[in-house]
Amino acid sequence: MSHEPSLWYDADGPAGRGSKYMSQSMKDRLIKKFEDEIAALNHELKLELPKEIKRARELGDLRENAEYQAAKERQRLVESRISMLQSRVGEIALINVDRIPTDRVGFGSRLHVVEDTGEAMVYQLVMPEDADAAKGLISTTSPIGRAFLNKEVGDTIKVTTPGGARQFEIVKLFTIHDDAQE
Repeated sequence: MSHEPSLWYDADGPAGRGSKYMSQSMKDRLIKKFEDEIAALNHELKLELPKEIKRARELGDLRENAEYQAAKERQRLVESRISMLQSRVGEIALINVDRIPTDRVGFGSRLHVVEDTGEAMVYQLVMPEDADAAKGLISTTSPIGRAFLNKEVGDTIKVTTPGGARQFEIVKLFTIHDDAQE
């Protein structure tokens, strides 16, 4: 029976900083972030909300009880958020780093670009939950992120954003695999 090593296994270990180690680190960070939020929401769902609902019930008629309605609505929102986060954890666990390009822009890539205005910028393509445009962290699902995917150094990208049309040239690219070897 052939035993193929796990996608996330790195024979070099943390000291080797192989690409799979780096990806595991990114994956673990995202999963931990979601699991921490799930734990906090579960605490609210199981301990805090039942107290609020009980307190609101004691106020009388539930049909006209705004506190009760608000607590029940919050309970539904928390349950929904927990379900969505659990789904995202499962999706992240399935990320296959071997399919992320080594020579083109993909998830985790850091790219140096020059806008047609002459302004130089550095962007990194991240999961939507980590996006922060002010820090140069661009979601792979944003208009700019989608436009950069699968592009190479020297490519010019035109993209329509909510702020208007923009044009970029990729002048330097570090993929998730390059970053892992630094």
